[in-house]
Amino acid sequence: MAVDLHIHTTASDGSSSPCEVVESALKIGLTAIAVTDHDTVDGVRDILTRGTPRSLSFLPGVEISSTPPDPFHSKGSFHILGYGVDIASPPLVQALEDLRLEREMRNPKMVEKLQGLGIDISLEEVRAEALGQVVGRPHMAAVLVRKKVVNSTAEAFGRYLAKGASAFVEKGRIGCENAISLIRAAGGVPVLAHPVTIGAQRSELKALLSTLASLGLAGLEAYYSTHTRVFTREMLELAGTLGLFVTGGSDYHGAFKPDIQLGVGRGDLHVPDDCYATLIDALP
Repeated sequence: MAVDLHIHTTASDGSSSPCEVVESALKIGLTAIAVTDHDTVDGVRDILTRGTPRSLSFLPGVEISSTPPDPFHSKGSFHILGYGVDIASPPLVQALEDLRLEREMRNPKMVEKLQGLGIDISLEEVRAEALGQVVGRPHMAAVLVRKKVVNSTAEAFGRYLAKGASAFVEKGRIGCENAISLIRAAGGVPVLAHPVTIGAQRSELKALLSTLASLGLAGLEAYYSTHTRVFTREMLELAGTLGLFVTGGSDYHGAFKPDIQLGVGRGDLHVPDDCYATLIDALP
């Protein structure tokens, strides 16, 4: 029995619609899922409206783009997952809308950078690639692949779109203390996403997690597609030491991350059922 508590849909930067995610989860026998789109709950709303069969438990979620507390810094990506949130919570809705507006300003800036590098690309092409969904870097990558500027999505990100690459523009973020407060005010529980992407040593992670716990963080994503067995074991130990519960998920994005499959990540991920049960118990 397995669960997947970190899934993206077309509402943010995934290639599978919310309905397709539910169908796929049922097909592979998952018992529970959480949709955690970046800075939006539109995909969650879609699933809640449609409903899910009794054989599949569903938990509303969101992944908030955040910044670590002082004096810590992230060399990679720093995100706070919110589980069990009320998607109609006014403060959360407003914060996510603010992030959406900032993202809309980021896209043309990245396209302009690509154009400045001599690449034939327009914002209109990127929007068309998104097929009416939220526009993001995966759609820029798709245009670059289609125009044979690069051979793959991975190459597009590596050369142009990833953090530190030539066309990258930082997106809007919320301070972690604010993100944690927003999630708790919306009736949810805050969890640190994919600690491996922060780019910190174990000693730094322990100090960071201790600070986050003092700010109200409740859990840690210990099971993750790119965590090694050793790193997963270290995260489980750290969570136990600091009194944090553990969660896990694939960080599924569909075709935009073809090496990551729903439920199993790169083939060796298994998120135990009790991660979902523990998470449910932690909800207020």
